[in-house]
Amino acid sequence: MRRVVITGLGAISPCGLDADETWRAVCQARSGIGPITRFDVSDQPVRFAGEVRGFDPETVVPARELKRYDRFSLYALAASAEALAQAGLDGSTPLGDRAGVYIGSGIGGIETIEDQCRDLAQHGLRRISPFFIPRALTNLAGGHVAIRYGARGPSLAVATACATGNHSIGEAFRAIRDGMADLIIAGGAEAPICPLGMAGFTVMRALSRRNDEPQRASRPFDADRDGFVMGEGAGVLVLEGLDHAVARGARPLAEVVGYGLTNDAHHITAPAEGHEGAVRCMRMALQLAGLRPEDVHYVNAHGTSTPHNDLNESIALRTVFGAHVDRLPISSTKGATGHLLGAAGGLEAVLTVQALVQGLLPPTANLEQAGEGCDLDYIPGQARAADAAVGLSNAFGFGGTNATIVLRRFDP
Repeated sequence: MRRVVITGLGAISPCGLDADETWRAVCQARSGIGPITRFDVSDQPVRFAGEVRGFDPETVVPARELKRYDRFSLYALAASAEALAQAGLDGSTPLGDRAGVYIGSGIGGIETIEDQCRDLAQHGLRRISPFFIPRALTNLAGGHVAIRYGARGPSLAVATACATGNHSIGEAFRAIRDGMADLIIAGGAEAPICPLGMAGFTVMRALSRRNDEPQRASRPFDADRDGFVMGEGAGVLVLEGLDHAVARGARPLAEVVGYGLTNDAHHITAPAEGHEGAVRCMRMALQLAGLRPEDVHYVNAHGTSTPHNDLNESIALRTVFGAHVDRLPISSTKGATGHLLGAAGGLEAVLTVQALVQGLLPPTANLEQAGEGCDLDYIPGQARAADAAVGLSNAFGFGGTNATIVLRRFDP
């Protein structure tokens, strides 16, 4: 069976404008969360989020063309450029018919939709942009990347809420493994920090309301967690068939070896008790990888900092890994980055690859006292050196959707 390797990583997040800057901040448990600066939140119950700060869109797209892009597409382009550069592909030659793009988004161009609805209500049809629909469509992040780099092969935009990034990577893995493509740019992008996006999650009571200490608000598995913190950005990987990567002289960093996807079929937002769907998902991924639970050295948990997710994911991990779980380091990097929704899985795959390559496991920031039922080794507060060769990354989304990917440090 064809092996699928990762040759490039790209990221933009509340913790940094590239993968390395984000990695350093996460390993230092340095939070990227702060007061919202993009719009007035003085009268809002939630006044903080994980904004991407210092990003200049004109480094990605000429100023005259910015009206064609929603913010989430700009993040996708920035992360893709970084990933392709690391993979040794500078864009000077079209990637061709055997290269594809699988970049998804949980919400897509919500900022554009909000702006255009306001313009329609206030000024009528004459103020609606002809770029409204192309800016808002979820598949346009990947579409812009494909156009820029001449990737004429398989194109797919997954939209499975917070599981989007993992599903994108998993489906790209399957497409390359099965011979549909030689190379796929895969991951997720999201830009939900706008009045409408914040309002929607606020009224659901899904968000933390720790306005007085935003940097301590995202606290996965902690007893004082009170909801997730909205984040934004993108995480993108270059996946290739090993034969293709070797033929062009690329250096593989890691290998995708397992992928699982299931549905709880229980509730639109809450997991079933014990997270049975996640259990089946992880087991499916391990079975495809041909690995036993004890072969896994690190888990990057979904770990959203919400009471239900963190408890039920912990129960699911104990169910899947049995006695091995007491020796298994687990962390949620959302303590530093917040929750990037559809981009979370992509970013966390990038961080998991870095952990395997660099021999350093990122910590769970802000974990001071584990909550009831959260009784695993969550690497609290400080990164941990470890010779970890195999990592598993979880992502779960509204609608009961689950996705697990298994990554292995590359060994020829």
